Amino acid sequence: MAIVLGTVAYLLFANLPALDAVGDAMAPIFYDSLPWFMFFILLVTFCKIDFRQLMPVAWHLREAVTQVLLVAAVVAAVLLTGAEGDSLVLLEAVLCCVIAPCACAAAVVTAKMGGNMEQVTTFNFLSNIITALLVPVAFPLVDSSVHIDFWPAFWRLLSKVCMVLVLPMAAAYIVKHYMHTLHRRIVAVRDLSFYLWAASLAVITGITVRNITHAQTSVAFLLLIAAVSLVICLLQFAIGRMIGTHYHRTQEAAQALGQKNTSFAIWIAYAYLNPLSSVGPGCYILWQNCINSAELWYHRKHVLPAGENKL
Repeated sequence: MAIVLGTVAYLLFANLPALDAVGDAMAPIFYDSLPWFMFFILLVTFCKIDFRQLMPVAWHLREAVTQVLLVAAVVAAVLLTGAEGDSLVLLEAVLCCVIAPCACAAAVVTAKMGGNMEQVTTFNFLSNIITALLVPVAFPLVDSSVHIDFWPAFWRLLSKVCMVLVLPMAAAYIVKHYMHTLHRRIVAVRDLSFYLWAASLAVITGITVRNITHAQTSVAFLLLIAAVSLVICLLQFAIGRMIGTHYHRTQEAAQALGQKNTSFAIWIAYAYLNPLSSVGPGCYILWQNCINSAELWYHRKHVLPAGENKL
């Protein structure tokens, strides 16, 4: 519903001249609202976690290695094929989809399906650090016109991690340990972080549809990027599930590797690569949330009734 709402809302504002003034006034508000959505989603989520359980576990290492290997495979494909033009843009789009860190909302979806939020949150931090290390190394190899000084780029990317993850975690720690009345009120609202995530998804979808419709290329190439991003999305969710199966953490590992911070991926595509490559993670947003919707539906229809009957 959030995806449909975001799509329809954008198309209405884009195609009805009577709404131009309202659209122009609301656009910056929607853009500025996204960081606040992320902050409050994570604040609510972190208020419900046990900070003592934020420790690395075995499947984190395997997924971290997988993230590095996927990035290395895309970089190798560019170097070995000498890709250029549309082929290079397509591979850059794939690179953005695999190098992107774990999504902040992955813990929210995991919790909704009864998984371990703490383990996904811990991998979120690890994944963001890996991304901050990989981007300054991989991007100059893929595009010779990209000139990145390693340490300045690393600290720039890491600062964004701190803004997105560390600040809401620090705020949640303070609320949980020193503001008990507020903490009780936050955790008493069932699925609050989930509905905040759904609202942010509607906004992100509208922005994504806008970026796709304004892309300066043919419809056929846009469809190719969308199809490839779907394959990459399914692949990463599948690999995550395979890894998690060995540790009885299938749901956690699948979300951690498959659900990506695509807003971050779009930003690095615009900042360092061909802007058209941002269409890849833009489509990935839609695919991963279709998968999330299917998983949530399956969990509610098949897993919850079984658990309730057992009780």
